Amino acid sequence: MNINDMEIVLSIMKNAGYSETVEVPESAEIIFINTCAIRDNAEQKVWQRLNYFWFLKRHWKSNVAIGRSQSLHPPKVVVLGCMAERLKDKILDSDKMVDVVCGPDAYRDLPRLLEEVDYGQKGINTLLSLEETYADISPVRISKNSVTAFVSVMRGCNNMCSFCIVPFTRGRERSRPVESIVKEVGELWKEGVKEVTLLGQNVNSYNDDSGIEKEVEPGSNWALSEGFKSMCKVKNMGLRFADLLDRLSTEFPEMRFRYTSPHPKDFPDELLYLMRDHRNICKSIHLPAQTGSTTVLERMRRGYSREAYLDLVQKIRRIIPDVGISSDFICGFCGETEEEHTDTLSLIKAVGYDMAYMFAYSMREKTHAHRNYVDDVPEKVKQRRLTELIEAFRESTGQHYDAQLGTIQLVLVEGPNKRAPDTEFIGKSDRGHRVSFINLPLQDRDDQVDNKRNPVVGDYVEVLITKTTRASLFGAALAITKLSTFYNNVEKAAVACGSRS
Repeated sequence: MNINDMEIVLSIMKNAGYSETVEVPESAEIIFINTCAIRDNAEQKVWQRLNYFWFLKRHWKSNVAIGRSQSLHPPKVVVLGCMAERLKDKILDSDKMVDVVCGPDAYRDLPRLLEEVDYGQKGINTLLSLEETYADISPVRISKNSVTAFVSVMRGCNNMCSFCIVPFTRGRERSRPVESIVKEVGELWKEGVKEVTLLGQNVNSYNDDSGIEKEVEPGSNWALSEGFKSMCKVKNMGLRFADLLDRLSTEFPEMRFRYTSPHPKDFPDELLYLMRDHRNICKSIHLPAQTGSTTVLERMRRGYSREAYLDLVQKIRRIIPDVGISSDFICGFCGETEEEHTDTLSLIKAVGYDMAYMFAYSMREKTHAHRNYVDDVPEKVKQRRLTELIEAFRESTGQHYDAQLGTIQLVLVEGPNKRAPDTEFIGKSDRGHRVSFINLPLQDRDDQVDNKRNPVVGDYVEVLITKTTRASLFGAALAITKLSTFYNNVEKAAVACGSRS
């Protein structure tokens, strides 16, 4: 999300006449630092970077004299994002360390804020918006030659989980119109992008009500995952996430689509069947559990029980058999007992995730937990439980990689393998697994002439998986292909097998 936000900021600055970017902060006249407030560790890293940028401001003249800096003016330091909103007063009071503080909904105001600095003022705008989606701004891509891209489809979150700061730093949910998203994806396709990840703090709660005039009864017709409930009722129901995915995957059949980060409550059957039936929607679902204990889930205000979550996992795997599932976990939340921690360990083993992001709980100001609970689990206990979560995940994840042995995976080539850049390529499979293979001349399935060529970044390659680890796959490249060609051949092979049996 921060990468995508930075691309929006670059577009705004470019339109305001700031045309040149530099590779190193030492030569910059404006330094942007885009921040995250989700955990204390992230904030501490920001303060460390700010101290270095402060050093660059104070020693600018001497840096120019010795050739370390190429800039014509001392740098202005701009803090963006969630931490800007959360700690605006503290940041501005930090001994002239920062010139501008700009929240995630105020990026359009950056040129004016920077002008204020020229007149001796400090620029600040951290107002949250109920409408801002930056739908009319075409982001300036940071990775110019990348075949993958991020597209933000909604901003904010209404869930109010007791541990989470996001609703207070990113504001309430609002969604971009479908047409603006289709237009942006179309531009990316023309630029050679082959895979788009749709972004949102609660991406599958997407609700484009821009064309809806009438209100619906709060909550009516808004289907949730079975056994889940929501803290916030929907007032106007427009086009939902399944509608958006259907439109994109139909209009761009040779482009892959992923999305993050969803909430488990917003997986109605319609979305799951759409993922099953559309070959260019990747069979990979991030399903944040946070904990495996129903009592902790209640304190977290997640809106579901352990049993409902496990039922949803079973339904997902029944409808989309080869799906990869990843998750988020927090250990040491307020009042967590050893028994509740054990419930989380058993959930990890029961589900068997392809990937998991695991953290020790970090209390955030303004949250429901900060107002109502005590952060009473000792840090040593949190770290021990985190180690146990990681061990439980590692014990169970290997089977999902081993199951890929002998299969043929469609891999989008993203670039050279850093471990063997001269001889190997690396990319991702449909399920999101990293796959590396030796770069050799290959037949192109769609080339009528039987000439072989080496694959290039942006090609889809058929790879026979021959080796696995707990974090990646290795295989033998068979042919260059197109997304549609690959799946048409898979279907033909399945029909042939069916007729023989």
